[in-house]
Amino acid sequence: MTRRIPVLAILTIATLIGAATAQSSAKPALHDDRGITSYVEFGATSDSDGQAYELNSNVGYDFSQHFGIAVGAPFYFVRPSSTAGGTSSSGVGNPYLSLHLKYPGPALNFSTALTGSAPLGDSKKGLSTGRATFDWTNHFDHAFSDLTLFAEVGIANTIADTRLFVRPYTTLGFNTHFQGGASYDVWKSFSVGASGYDILPSGQQTVFSRVTKGQGNTGTAHHGRVFENNQQTTGSASIAQDDGFSAWIDGTGLHAQHGLRFEFGCIQHRHQPGTVVSQESEISV
Repeated sequence: MTRRIPVLAILTIATLIGAATAQSSAKPALHDDRGITSYVEFGATSDSDGQAYELNSNVGYDFSQHFGIAVGAPFYFVRPSSTAGGTSSSGVGNPYLSLHLKYPGPALNFSTALTGSAPLGDSKKGLSTGRATFDWTNHFDHAFSDLTLFAEVGIANTIADTRLFVRPYTTLGFNTHFQGGASYDVWKSFSVGASGYDILPSGQQTVFSRVTKGQGNTGTAHHGRVFENNQQTTGSASIAQDDGFSAWIDGTGLHAQHGLRFEFGCIQHRHQPGTVVSQESEISV
């Protein structure tokens, strides 16, 4: 039976946000600056499959306090574990274009981002699916003094990397994704947070591994980790399903939107059992 605990948590959080909007004012979710924006972000993930590193650079323009665009491209370094059977590799991933809207408000902060990627990465290294992909994510949050509750819901035809998880694979196939959690400002520029997430694929899915080599195969693997057996696997929705929990420590230097940000975290997967340790840092202008 498919588990839905993360989704239930998200619904609960959304209900709490709605009930509290008349009782507390929200702190602005995003800055109001107009003009050119840019950042360089470095993320690293380590688990039983090896280490994956992502260097992501981005430049954009905010046309108003509500609307902006950005373009960028990630660069990957992958070091599979000795048991994964692959060899170290590196390369440019898919360049992308992102359109984002943001509406901070006294009751609820809302932002939405639509990102499209061109299939220019090497699918044999797991850096691309060989097809154009998209992700549309909607974010809601509300602050109660130092505590901020948030929820996200989106649709995509690929499973994207996140701040805390540079995946050992990428996918092609439709999915709906959810996340809900909270962050707490501990002291000055330091905060802690935790969340639950659920990725629900539907229809045929193809998984492209970054940690193993071999001919494409249709099959299954223990705990759904088909990327450990074949470089490319096509199958039902179950081969791409994932859910779990994450926790992190976050710190910023200077202004949160103009300076250095770093983050350390871990993820506990349930559908694909395993623990991931991650580090992410970002310099923004």
